[in-house]
Amino acid sequence: MTDQRREWTYQRDRLLRAMEALGFPETLGAAIAKQLGSPRAMERMCSYLYNVRPTSEELVVDEMLAICSDIDAWREKKATEEANAKYNEMRFFGLGVEEDA
Repeated sequence: MTDQRREWTYQRDRLLRAMEALGFPETLGAAIAKQLGSPRAMERMCSYLYNVRPTSEELVVDEMLAICSDIDAWREKKATEEANAKYNEMRFFGLGVEEDA
């Protein structure tokens, strides 16, 4: 098992234990872990569960959607920054085609 897979499994199990401790079904925890996808997102969800201690499934799902939305916004920001950097490079250096003098 790779270190990345081990970390993902650890965070998933931690999330499932936190959900179970709050009285939510394991299937909900598994679905949330799958939707979040990354160990950092699951860690963030665990922090929410431990600190807020939500009382309804709706609150848990709402937080999961907020985390997913933040991740999507971050990815979009990074893609925009990369495109902007390439555009600025093109403006500064040109297209790489020598112009006839």
